[in-house]
Amino acid sequence: MATVQAKPTSVPATPTDRGAEPTIGGLVIDASRDISTLISKEIQLAKSELKVSVKHGGVGIGLFAGAAFIGLLAVIMLSIAIAYFLSMTGLHLAWCFLIVFGLYLLLAGLLALIGLRQVKQVKAPERAMAQGKQIPDALRGRA
Repeated sequence: MATVQAKPTSVPATPTDRGAEPTIGGLVIDASRDISTLISKEIQLAKSELKVSVKHGGVGIGLFAGAAFIGLLAVIMLSIAIAYFLSMTGLHLAWCFLIVFGLYLLLAGLLALIGLRQVKQVKAPERAMAQGKQIPDALRGRA
């Protein structure tokens, strides 16, 4: 009976497989193929790592959104509780809710004023722009 041996098709023949000395051209071809394979494997690894990171990031963002929503509900409940506590002083409940509303307007105005002052302090990167303007002269050999 004759036995049939299968040739491995996934590994191409190199000059050393044929028993001959490797040529520079063959070595360059082998090196470029190996580098190409290495780069493609690195890209596949990066993609798989990014998939895991994106999944965890998405879950984290969803949990933060849920926490923000529950926090908003808690602020609403606190506002109602403050209004009812104020009504224990004898004020009509409508006035108590208006007082809480006014306090929130004052807080919003204060935060907007502080935010406006912070935004006014934003400046252009003047030193970096000045150095950037000097680059063309430096490349031409002028100091």
